[in-house]
Amino acid sequence: MDASVPISEAREARKTLVESLVDLGSAALGPNPAERNAAQQQLSDLLHRTPTMALLPALNVVIQPGHVPETVRAEYMSQLAMLPLRGDGVRGTLEFVFSVHPSNPNNSAAASGAPVTPQKQGAQITLEALKMATRLLASPPARATAEDWFRGIAPQLLSLLDGHDGLELAKVAAYVIGFGILGRKSYGAPGTPGWATFAEPMLCSIDPTTSQTSFRDSHIVYLRKNASAVLVSEDRVAEGLRRLQTLIISHPNTGLTRRLLHPVLLPLWALSSWTNASKKCEENYCLPARNLLKIYLKISTSPDKAMPIVWDLLYEGSRAANKQPHWQYQATDEGQNSICIVSAPSTPPGAGEVLQTRWNEIGPKADALVDLLAEISTDDEDISSVFLDLFSRWLSSKKPKRKASKSIVLIKDEDDDDRKTKIDSNPLADVLEGTMLQKMMEKFPEKLAGRPDHILELVGGLLSQVDEASLAEDETVPLLMSLLNHVVTSPGFRRAKADASILQSIEDGLEKISRASGTESVEETAKTAKNLLLFLKFRDELEEPSNTEGVATATSQQQIEDRKTYALAISYITQTDSPPPVRSEGLNLLQGLILSNSSILDIPALLVMMSSILDENEDYVNLRVIKIFTLLADKHPKSTTKELLDHYVDATEMKRVDTRLRFGEALLQVVQRLGATFSGETAQQVGQALLETAGRRGNRPKTEARQAREQRMRDLKAKRKKDEDDEDIDIEDALLTDEERKRNEILGRIVEGWGSKQGSEDVRIRASALSILATGIEVNIAGLGATLASGAVDLSLHILTMEPELEKAILRRAAIVLILSFVRALHDAREAGRRLGFGLTSQSQEDILRILRYVAGTDEDGLVKQHALDVIESLENWQMTSILPPASESGVASPSFGGLAGLSGLSLNPANIGTTTSTLPSLGTDRIQATRPHIEEIE
Repeated sequence: MDASVPISEAREARKTLVESLVDLGSAALGPNPAERNAAQQQLSDLLHRTPTMALLPALNVVIQPGHVPETVRAEYMSQLAMLPLRGDGVRGTLEFVFSVHPSNPNNSAAASGAPVTPQKQGAQITLEALKMATRLLASPPARATAEDWFRGIAPQLLSLLDGHDGLELAKVAAYVIGFGILGRKSYGAPGTPGWATFAEPMLCSIDPTTSQTSFRDSHIVYLRKNASAVLVSEDRVAEGLRRLQTLIISHPNTGLTRRLLHPVLLPLWALSSWTNASKKCEENYCLPARNLLKIYLKISTSPDKAMPIVWDLLYEGSRAANKQPHWQYQATDEGQNSICIVSAPSTPPGAGEVLQTRWNEIGPKADALVDLLAEISTDDEDISSVFLDLFSRWLSSKKPKRKASKSIVLIKDEDDDDRKTKIDSNPLADVLEGTMLQKMMEKFPEKLAGRPDHILELVGGLLSQVDEASLAEDETVPLLMSLLNHVVTSPGFRRAKADASILQSIEDGLEKISRASGTESVEETAKTAKNLLLFLKFRDELEEPSNTEGVATATSQQQIEDRKTYALAISYITQTDSPPPVRSEGLNLLQGLILSNSSILDIPALLVMMSSILDENEDYVNLRVIKIFTLLADKHPKSTTKELLDHYVDATEMKRVDTRLRFGEALLQVVQRLGATFSGETAQQVGQALLETAGRRGNRPKTEARQAREQRMRDLKAKRKKDEDDEDIDIEDALLTDEERKRNEILGRIVEGWGSKQGSEDVRIRASALSILATGIEVNIAGLGATLASGAVDLSLHILTMEPELEKAILRRAAIVLILSFVRALHDAREAGRRLGFGLTSQSQEDILRILRYVAGTDEDGLVKQHALDVIESLENWQMTSILPPASESGVASPSFGGLAGLSGLSLNPANIGTTTSTLPSLGTDRIQATRPHIEEIE
């Protein structure tokens, strides 16, 4: 709202708008046709000329029950749902939801109908409010089709995604698009309206053939002379990369990340490895493409995830027969400052032409790919796998007429049906593969032995096929022996661990080569083979005996795989530059290891790492972390609950309230997960800590000192505000009515009172502790035991009687819920036939009812009153059901007749009802004694 508008006029304008909406809405749907037509026109004009920021809170007031008839209310709800289609409707909707959501501490003014103004320093955005706003924007209203709805809000969301309104709102837009629209199967699958509106424009700006619809001629711009037609301008390419990067790194949806990046894998490689790129080109094109490529390769589950890039090292565009248009990337100027997409001839250039025109690019491209592999690989096996694939392909091309050994891997790109298996000699393929092999052997000499079993199998199969007569012309033999030498001389190689049949095949091949004679090169090769043969036979004897000799040290293959997975997950999670999708993939890998009960997990270290992640307030990954805590609790309940309790209780007073509440949520879910196993030392430890936290005697001196400092700062700011006498500062407050202002003051006192200025425990933490304790009582009251259960009930009753302050309402609510949980636990135990050894005496029941009736009649909080009435009703019902006999040990109650036969102390036979006393069977003295009710006193 403009501060230059007088306060009285602004208040009057808001009041007039609400009244006009009520009057015109009632008349527009009234019985008089003449009045109805005129009112509908006036209402339409009013809605169109009223700014969105003013209309949103006004409609929010009007649609509240009781203001207008139901038909008018339904109409205004439809109008409210269509507001995001306005030019500023998405931003206005987001701002309004964030301001009125209960999780926002400053929501009172907007919730009461005050005008909403765009925030200048970032919105008060909570995850709960963000989810609500996402549901509103991602759900097309009844009056609009999904296509029209997404087409209407897409420009606004994409503008926010560009960051024009700040980084916070860019993340909000990414959440709405990623989770709300593209994350839903009905809207986010290829071919659906959401995918066509949000995903396709980004992907088409990088690869024009990714569109499900035909490529329109309106995209084509013709350059001067005879140059190729520009299909996508340099600005659109940069914009698509920027938007895609913001969308990917703003949330951890790994499934969406794979769906978005898989179609543009090769285009991203072409852009990220652009040769001779200027600083501007590197910043706008290469760096975003490289970041996206790293993310995809890290979270990809395919073992040969990088092979498509190796096969198309010089990729510059698509010329596939089944894809239109044919296109390629091209620099827009000689300075290589920007890149656009232009049309390309349908026939790709031949291998010889490529080698002539792009020879200088092969080396830099290979270096770039090797560096990329080094960045994304976390163990030696990844590098070794790529090397083996390349090596086997190169060998196949060198020996096309020889029948391939079963160990030779034929390379086929499963991601592109247009490329077929290639084993015939190809000059360009030979050069690319040879260059990559050379670069990898130079860059990773120590990593190529990461898979010695595979290398030995490959070498053994090829050595067995060596022809002595053509040994001089066979250029693969020296390379094979060089690779074999590298493997067998590595420190970790042991002959005893290798496959005996493969080693025998290798020795036979070396024996055959060692007997060859002829030219000097053949003699040298034979000598090398003889040396390798001797070294291989006596390899294990050359090593010093291990200190652990005699101890079984063989590690199973599963443990090796688990260790690699664990190392990969830890690297994904702990790397400071890991984007959310990569961290989420790391948590997925850890979760898989936990579910498989892997023996390589370091539980203490894992708990500490999960706690550090939960400390960081990453809302997107908190739920995954809490899930991991619950899985760890299955096998390690004591360690898990202790770790959570340490952070939740926070004895050192180092954590913020919201951080402790996150650990409280994790502890709550762990308790629920444990269920009947929540007992013994674990239950006692948790129950005692929660009782101490929920109590009112805790002293936190550091908290008290911090609260004193904050209070002094607030007083100083209030004094400065008063001295400045700036009425514009309180303009929002001045717009409120006296009733609204009074309610806001009460809310302010409540929120301020949560901090407990005396240095005691925060009220929110105490309420959280009671809630967790109530859950523990309900899931396994026997595990907690009589002492903790009765202590929890006594604490709750004391809270209800001794802490009636307005700001303690949330604490009293939690106390009442705990009493209800206690009664429900007693009832469930009775129904299941379980003997707890303790319960509620008649006097205790009357005391509880008396306190609850007092609270229901005197408490100032409406929700506390309602809770108290509900528990009173439940307790009275339980008193009635407790008269009935308990279930048997098998869980089945004894048969009764109409409820009367089940009364304790009466034994009635329905067949004897109506008979005379003389027909009743006679009972002996001991029989009569046995049928009398047994009364016992319980405390």
